[in-house]
Amino acid sequence: MKYLGIDYGTKRIGVAVSDDTGSLAFPLATVVSDRDALSRVCTLAKENRVEAIILGESKNFKNEPNPVMEDIEQFKKDIEGLSGLPVTYESEFMTSAQALRHPQGKQGEGESKDLDASAAAIILQSYLDRRGNRE
Repeated sequence: MKYLGIDYGTKRIGVAVSDDTGSLAFPLATVVSDRDALSRVCTLAKENRVEAIILGESKNFKNEPNPVMEDIEQFKKDIEGLSGLPVTYESEFMTSAQALRHPQGKQGEGESKDLDASAAAIILQSYLDRRGNRE
C-alpha cells in the first residue's frame, strides 16, 4: 500500500510519499499554503497513486493541540472529501527539528521547502515504522 505524508503549515505544506510497499518514506514536494493548496496536494496523491494519507498532528510539550491544529483538522476534512482517501493522524512532534539535523535539511538559507518535505517524510516514516511493528 502506498501512502502520502503531509506536514501542514500555515505558509507551506510539506509532502512525502512512500514506496509501493509502504515501507520507506521520501520527501516529494512543498506546496504553498494558499487557496489552491488542497487541490495541488490531491493532485500529488492521484499522480502517485496513493491509497491513504498520513497527516501530521500538531501538539505541544503538554500533548495539547497547538494553535495550528484547528487549521489541520479543517484540512483533514477537506482533503478526505476532495480526495476520497482515508486520512490518519501521526504525531509531528519535533519533526522540523529532526529534519534540520538530517543532511537533506542542511542545504542552507532559502531551502525551507526541502525542510518541509523532509519533515513530512519523517512523519510518514514514523507511521510506517509503527504500522510495520504491529504486523
